[in-house]
Amino acid sequence: MTSLQDIADRYGTPAYVYRLDDVERAAAELVGQLPQPSSLCFSLKANPHPDVVAAARVAGCRAEVSSTGDLRTALDAGFVAADCLLTGPGRSDAETEAALVAGVGLHSVESPHQLRQLERSEAATGRSPRALLRLNLPTPVRGGLRMTGKPSQFGLDPAGLALVERSLSELRHVEVVGVHVFSATNAPDEESLLAAMGAGIDAGARLRDSIDLRFLDLGGGFAAPFAAPGAAPTYPELAPRLEELLDASLPGWRDGGPEVLFESGRYLTARSGTLLCRVLDVKESFGRTFVVLDTGVHHLGGRAATGRVLAARSQPLLGDGEALLVDLVGPLCTPADVLGRDVALTGAEPGGLVALPNVGAYGLTTGLLGFLGHRPPVEVALHGDRVVSATRVLLHRTTVEEDTRVTAVE
Repeated sequence: MTSLQDIADRYGTPAYVYRLDDVERAAAELVGQLPQPSSLCFSLKANPHPDVVAAARVAGCRAEVSSTGDLRTALDAGFVAADCLLTGPGRSDAETEAALVAGVGLHSVESPHQLRQLERSEAATGRSPRALLRLNLPTPVRGGLRMTGKPSQFGLDPAGLALVERSLSELRHVEVVGVHVFSATNAPDEESLLAAMGAGIDAGARLRDSIDLRFLDLGGGFAAPFAAPGAAPTYPELAPRLEELLDASLPGWRDGGPEVLFESGRYLTARSGTLLCRVLDVKESFGRTFVVLDTGVHHLGGRAATGRVLAARSQPLLGDGEALLVDLVGPLCTPADVLGRDVALTGAEPGGLVALPNVGAYGLTTGLLGFLGHRPPVEVALHGDRVVSATRVLLHRTTVEEDTRVTAVE
């Protein structure tokens, strides 16, 4: 069997290792905990590695994309544009038009401007878009990273929704076909998910008289551990309790009226990934032991992109031997490059191999890859015992002599 040591010896470190079987297994686990019938969208923002994206497609997911780059990756991985949902609080006219030309099936609208933008884009592309209204519901929610239930760039608050509702009769090209709710990421418990998704069901029912409610996207927020050992939570009550709410508020949902969607990136990919790194140095400073690794917050991006630069809680897998209590730090010239404080570590000597588990979500591509010019890690995708690919993202400059706004998904 291909071991982590084998991969480190063959490809070097730092190295992300993705087990594609785990992505497929996680998708099956999550689908089994959701109301049926429903569809699950894979959020590429969590991990856009082409083989990981392809594994999500094989597992039966749709794709949730947030840029034309995401869309290109999804299409290359075998997704059909008509099955893609485009989300995000800001898009240029050119990006919107490129997505329409590519045939994206659903566009999440987060402001009155985005709705007008879609309307204008039809004239430029000849494509009639279908839109979901993303809502910023006033209901407070608990979560790892809240996006709604407070002033936010995400979604339509009640005042913004009222503006959109008044303008619906003026639309000539955009079909508003549903509601989109995504309140928070990494929800701490099942009750938090139920509260947020229940509010989404209520909102969909209220808007049924205003729009043709063919889709109800209840978002996600399904949790998973990050950069430390641990299991993903289970949601034994989620399906029956959501089915009860849907039956009461939207009784046609079992026959697809509306079709219910969910989204997940973290739950599907987090457990598939391990970050391998080596110890560069071990030093003492004022009575504390610092272990300097060949990776840091520039590679383990969840620390930065999800607002957790200072939440140094990484915990590596432990090997044989005596464990020392150390601070895990990276090679960057900033005191923020800390992965863990008071961490139990075996093999704390230069050249020792360290493995950080559960980093398949919000890892490499949410990092600070350009900072200090370190070479990005290699990414190795495994299916069973077979190496599917070993690749490296490269950063380079190219000359720009004219406007390079996105005009197509190429």
